Amino acid sequence: PQEKHQTIYMQVHKWEKLSLFSMEMLGRYMQSEQCKHSCTETILLKRSLKFFFLPSFGILLQGFLDIDLTDLRKGGANITGFQLVNNSAPSVSRVVQQWMEFDNKDSKLPKTVLKYTGALTYDGVKVMSTAFQNLRRQRIDISRRGNAGECLANPPAPWGQGIDIQRALQQVRIDGLTGHIQFNEKGRRTNYTVSIMELAPSGPKKVGYWNEDEKYVTTATFVRSANDTYGLQNRTYIVTTILESPYVMLKKNHEMLTGNDKYEGYIVELAAEIAKHVSYQYKLKVVSDGKYGARDPETKMWNGMVGELVYGKADVAVAPLTITLVREEVIDFSKPFMSLGISIMIKKPTKSKPGVFSFLDPLAYEIWMCIVFAYIGVSVVLFLVSRFSPYEWHAEDYEEGAEPQSPTQQTNEFGIFNSLWFSLGAFMQQGCDISPR
Repeated sequence: PQEKHQTIYMQVHKWEKLSLFSMEMLGRYMQSEQCKHSCTETILLKRSLKFFFLPSFGILLQGFLDIDLTDLRKGGANITGFQLVNNSAPSVSRVVQQWMEFDNKDSKLPKTVLKYTGALTYDGVKVMSTAFQNLRRQRIDISRRGNAGECLANPPAPWGQGIDIQRALQQVRIDGLTGHIQFNEKGRRTNYTVSIMELAPSGPKKVGYWNEDEKYVTTATFVRSANDTYGLQNRTYIVTTILESPYVMLKKNHEMLTGNDKYEGYIVELAAEIAKHVSYQYKLKVVSDGKYGARDPETKMWNGMVGELVYGKADVAVAPLTITLVREEVIDFSKPFMSLGISIMIKKPTKSKPGVFSFLDPLAYEIWMCIVFAYIGVSVVLFLVSRFSPYEWHAEDYEEGAEPQSPTQQTNEFGIFNSLWFSLGAFMQQGCDISPR
């Protein structure tokens, strides 16, 4: 129904806007069947909307093999999950065999496989049993004979033997259906390993494992075969591109050729090699408006190759297209297959010994000339002012016992040399023997 498709489309749009952490949290709190149902509807809707690139679902489930992923295998989605139970272990195989034999005893009940929830329940009972056996060996009495306690007591009265049971549970060290079982002082499970599974068209594949010490370790040894490209051979994909040398060019005799044979260049050869390895049919189509792709600020419509991808006119764009934030909001980019490599080259500077006038290098010569002229100008002005000022003229001092030659002789200390010396001292922020009056 149209309303259902609209709801799913809104959910898909919301998922695409989520970060990786949000997607992980979404998969973590969804049940297995809910994840499978939601992913299947999303892929079917993507197909109906003619979207070529499917979303990458990161489903963090402890029971990856518990889900029937037959429908999702045909969709080409990238689904990764956790597998907590190692079905290849002998102990797990023995319990699974007993489980199936138990189901066969009662034909009225539907036959079910052992899921990870059942394995966790089995391990939980085994942990409790081991803990109580250890308490019994240690002769610790945990019974409450004659004192059952009151559930509604206020304030609540804790069970005195509860600490002993908690300590016994923390000391459990066993190997269960979900691997090694061990708890830390806070009661959290530690020292366990989960398998990382990936959905391939040929079925689930183990690609690695995770534990607290080594974190994620890749162990994938399988190589995708031609069968892993399910569905790519059933249609011809439109590959939009743009004419730009040396990436895509028209051959000299392109009027006599048809299809992809009309073009040559780096991208043409790259697309041919990818099609050879993946085994799918494609058709090169030069973008009609000859643009890479930009959004109109008024109409919010995209043009160029980006527009053909957004509006479903093409499936893939192979071109020297720059990755920008605005484009990444509407289309998905692969990893760059070529770097432009433009750089600036300069001559390596040669080291030289400092010269006599190297102290002048911090400032330009014009600035040094202005400083010198300002120094001379201030000294000249000071000299002229002292000539006209009556306060700078005074009687000449004579040594004791000497007679003055002329009682009216006046002297001025601010001659031209003293003026230059005073200006230099003021410029260098140093003291001077004379000062203006």
